[in-house]
Amino acid sequence: MGDSTVWTLAIAALTGGTAVLASWVTSRGSTQAAKIQAETAARSQRAERLRESRRAAYLDLIEQTHCIGELYWEISAELRESASDTRTARLDGLLDREVAEYAKIRRCARVVELEGPPSAAASALALQKATGPFYEALRAGLADGTDCQEQFNAAYSTFWKRLEQFVDTARDAHQMK
Repeated sequence: MGDSTVWTLAIAALTGGTAVLASWVTSRGSTQAAKIQAETAARSQRAERLRESRRAAYLDLIEQTHCIGELYWEISAELRESASDTRTARLDGLLDREVAEYAKIRRCARVVELEGPPSAAASALALQKATGPFYEALRAGLADGTDCQEQFNAAYSTFWKRLEQFVDTARDAHQMK
């Protein structure tokens, strides 16, 4: 073999080695890029699932608040009626319904608390607690037979204000990111 053959083989080996090395570097870069892209897509999907989960929790609480609000209007109408034995029985039934509706609103508030963020959870808890004065007024009125209409109706402004605050907080939390 001549010198030119050795040089040709050396250059061929060097070129081949360079090609293998370049292929390996390119493969690693492509692998890293694919991994980064997959992680980014997974983060994006998790964020979207969380966003939709929060939205559903917020809507459930708002819907349940309106349901209990309708019950409160029904109770207010009954409180405007003149006192009678049948009215007391109807109010007892409405109180039982109020307790059942409260359980639903409490569950919805707990789901919001679970889903977060803390600002929405705090606002949901305040909304849940705004139902207390209605219950206390009606229960006290039924227990001692006094007219509780004024006390019951006074609870509306705080209740609806808490709902508005929750909607504002939920909207802000939902629009983040």
